[in-house]
Amino acid sequence: MLGSITPLGERGRGSRWGITVSAYLLGSAVGGAALGGALGWIGSPVDLSANARLLLLGVAIAIGVAFDLRLGGLRLPTTRRQVDETWRASYRGWVWGLTFGAQLALGVITVVTTAFVYVTWLAALLSGSLLAGAAVGLAFGLARALPILSVAGVRTSAQLLGVDRTLQRLARPARRLTLAAGASIGGLALLGAAR
Repeated sequence: MLGSITPLGERGRGSRWGITVSAYLLGSAVGGAALGGALGWIGSPVDLSANARLLLLGVAIAIGVAFDLRLGGLRLPTTRRQVDETWRASYRGWVWGLTFGAQLALGVITVVTTAFVYVTWLAALLSGSLLAGAAVGLAFGLARALPILSVAGVRTSAQLLGVDRTLQRLARPARRLTLAAGASIGGLALLGAAR
């Protein structure tokens, strides 16, 4: 996604990067908040103690880590769908930026690369509140969208290739960090549930 919305690419399409990115960020924030809020609202009638919610979340995180590590041959359920790249040539930047952001913020209607996408939506459901769920979704949507700002300075194809090389170099350490953070949060949730 970072290579799809750059000042270089937007200039080539006759669009303004700032407008496209603003729409992308808005779509991601609203899409994430809407799904999170809906899940929180759906979970609101479920009568569970805080400890039970923490236990469920901790177990889900542990299962998610197992899926991400592919323990025992586990494979993450996902779709092969991607956002429609032809929209970039067919619609104004703000239109496709908004719709790309909203689709990616939902997390599950395009390729899912980590179980933490599913865990995030479970957390929104377990929040048991429209507002808390919306906050979870908003954080998720923005976390997915804000890295786009890292390509703000891309004006040449050489710079774009440099960004791509950097992303490839950081992919493995980022995955390890995500797994470590997830395992830590899962452990804390389980410890909290045990109290």
